[in-house]
Amino acid sequence: MPDSEEIYADTAGRAVLETIRAYGVTAIFGIPGTHNLELYRPLADLGIRAVTNRHEQGSGYGADGWAQQTGLPGVVITTSGPGLQNAMSAIGTAFCESRPLIVLSPGVPLGAEFADVGTLHETKDATSMVGAIAEWSRRVRSGAEAVEAVHDAFTLFRTGRPRPVHIEIPLDVLEAPARVPLADRSARPAPDRAAGDPSSVAEAARLLSSARRPVIVAGGGATDAAHEVTAIAERLGAPVLTTLNGKGVVDERHPLSLGSNLRLAAARAMAEDADVLLVIGSKLGEAELWAPRLEARGSVVRIDISPAQLDKNLAATVGITGDAAAVGDALLALLPAEPRTPRELAAERAAIDAETRATAPDAVALAEMIAEALPVDTIVAGDSSQIVYLALGSVLRSQHPHSLLYTPTYATLGYGLPAAIGARVAQAEHPVVTVIGDGALMFCVNELVTAVEQRLDVTIICVDNGGYAEIRQNEVDRGMAPIGVDLVQPDWAALATAFGATGRRVDRTEDIAHSIREAIADGGVQLVHIPTGAPTGRQD
Repeated sequence: MPDSEEIYADTAGRAVLETIRAYGVTAIFGIPGTHNLELYRPLADLGIRAVTNRHEQGSGYGADGWAQQTGLPGVVITTSGPGLQNAMSAIGTAFCESRPLIVLSPGVPLGAEFADVGTLHETKDATSMVGAIAEWSRRVRSGAEAVEAVHDAFTLFRTGRPRPVHIEIPLDVLEAPARVPLADRSARPAPDRAAGDPSSVAEAARLLSSARRPVIVAGGGATDAAHEVTAIAERLGAPVLTTLNGKGVVDERHPLSLGSNLRLAAARAMAEDADVLLVIGSKLGEAELWAPRLEARGSVVRIDISPAQLDKNLAATVGITGDAAAVGDALLALLPAEPRTPRELAAERAAIDAETRATAPDAVALAEMIAEALPVDTIVAGDSSQIVYLALGSVLRSQHPHSLLYTPTYATLGYGLPAAIGARVAQAEHPVVTVIGDGALMFCVNELVTAVEQRLDVTIICVDNGGYAEIRQNEVDRGMAPIGVDLVQPDWAALATAFGATGRRVDRTEDIAHSIREAIADGGVQLVHIPTGAPTGRQD
């Protein structure tokens, strides 16, 4: 009988991973399982780092954090059945936040579809299951089809709205000889970036050049166009507001930046009062606005890679389908060469600041302490926790896109820690911190050991308000007695230590900043536990 290395020397699994590696991907996230081993076999040989999370949801969020630092799609390998299902929350997140993600999974052998005979991890229809929440999900029938699906995924990420894709490879196909020529496994050249219809660009330039009160709103689709958006703002003297996914598109220390504050009425009022509103790469969704919609009173120019976005939630006077950076360059060529005198924004800043503090004064005060303690170039992974969405998202002054990793639309719990792990795996230049509530941390506390195992420098700042404080307030507001929201807490510092990390409990306000600085300086996996004085639910 032939040696197993001969049989499996060049499987469809290897062909798929070779193709992914050819595009520059150097890390994958996932958990080895009985059925996916031929996707793991070639990783070391290809120079791909395997990060083993302790739950596939963490794999998806880790891949997302990695993708935001590299500009490449995150890649997740799951096993069939429950492994793939465990990654579904991350797939849903990537869809809602427009993040590039490739999920690879094995499937039942060809001819065994819908057999319902009780095989291991048998799933009725995995491709349709994932297809219901992903951009697309394909069950391939050969190694060549699988490789072509990888190429199609990269074409989507380069030319369209980046969203998750799933490639299901039947087990017999996955383990069979690839029969894919080496040339077909090479990365294909990136197409030219779409610069938009010239007549639409000219009309947009005319409107913007004549505007007296232009305002720019930049979303997640503008993160690769930071230079162009900043230049347009300076030419027009236009203030810039961003969504949380667009945070840092314009350096938030820039005199024209009004931050990622669209959730605030004072910020939305500025956009609504503009005589020309330029919206770049945003669907202007309710979850980002914290309002049903943005009601623009002037003309609206929208730029988006997806034509379906141009009238979504706000009709465009001029809609331009194209890449934000390429369209931005085309616009700049038609705008006045001399920058306008910037608008005086002191009153608007004061109104935004006052509303931020009035909404959540205690959270803002704590967020300011946290932000002040962080090195200026820190990558912060947030979670769907009050400290982040009520305060830190506004308080942090990000210099670059993807400095705050967050999920404002899907608003999932348990994102922050695995996203921080992915960000740290991607780069060692910038410090990485996650700021996360106690409720959210319990969704992903198992990933502490992933960070320890990977020997990463990651600091976890756990802001403990005793459970699900927002939901508690929601219940009170509805006249309900609080139920299911005041939660038993572990000894967080001791728990971190048990995982092989370093745990610190901070009981005095004056020690918060020092403890955070010390944790970051000491390196390794650090957990700083900050009880906020809310009910703890502790049971001794």
